[in-house]
Amino acid sequence: MSTHVQFLGHSCILIEHHGKRLLIDPFLNGNPKAAASADTIHPHLILVSHGHEDHLGDTIPIAKRTGAPVIANFEIGQWLQADPQSLEHVHGMQHGGGHDFGWVHVKLTLAFHGSTIPGGGYGGNPAGFLLKFKDGPTIYDAADTALFGDMKLIGEACVDLALLPIGDYYTMGPDDALKAVQLINPARVVPIHYNTFPVIRQDPHLWADRVQRETKSTPHILEPGESLEIPAPHPHHSL
Repeated sequence: MSTHVQFLGHSCILIEHHGKRLLIDPFLNGNPKAAASADTIHPHLILVSHGHEDHLGDTIPIAKRTGAPVIANFEIGQWLQADPQSLEHVHGMQHGGGHDFGWVHVKLTLAFHGSTIPGGGYGGNPAGFLLKFKDGPTIYDAADTALFGDMKLIGEACVDLALLPIGDYYTMGPDDALKAVQLINPARVVPIHYNTFPVIRQDPHLWADRVQRETKSTPHILEPGESLEIPAPHPHHSL
């Protein structure tokens, strides 16, 4: 059975694995590139990389409607449980820490960026996610980040799919994202966090051509709403 990865626009990703759905950074309502509205999504788990509104997005109404637990850093976790948010099922984790949810193991990784919560409060340190699906692939979502050398260590997990920002200005641009691919050496890579707003406009096809020529990874460009199927068990490329 394959794992279904759907790009919903900006940095929002919906992953379905053996009937379970994991939603990352659900910025949907108010997102000019969104391929779905918040009230049509039914996740079993929600991951929030940091507190900026284009990532925290619709987390609270989706979690309240579905009862899906939310995974975020400790500070955002505390804020989500406090009034008036008052979410009941929250895992406030920290970098390097992981947890097995039965069908997926979630580990928080470093990410070099900022993080505030709505209203300007402290949002802790931003994070990426290393996801190991039971009897399935390993997926690394770098979220909003600069390039950093420890991506090479993340790559030692034999990443089947890396989701990397290429928009520049707020995150890695195409050149640094290419270096990230070389460090991580994933079997597949999908660009995220670009073209939502003019300041992060990029040509993903030019970047994908460079990935194809200069790395061992296979690039996949997903338009909002499009999906990628990862077979399981997935034979990883030779390192």
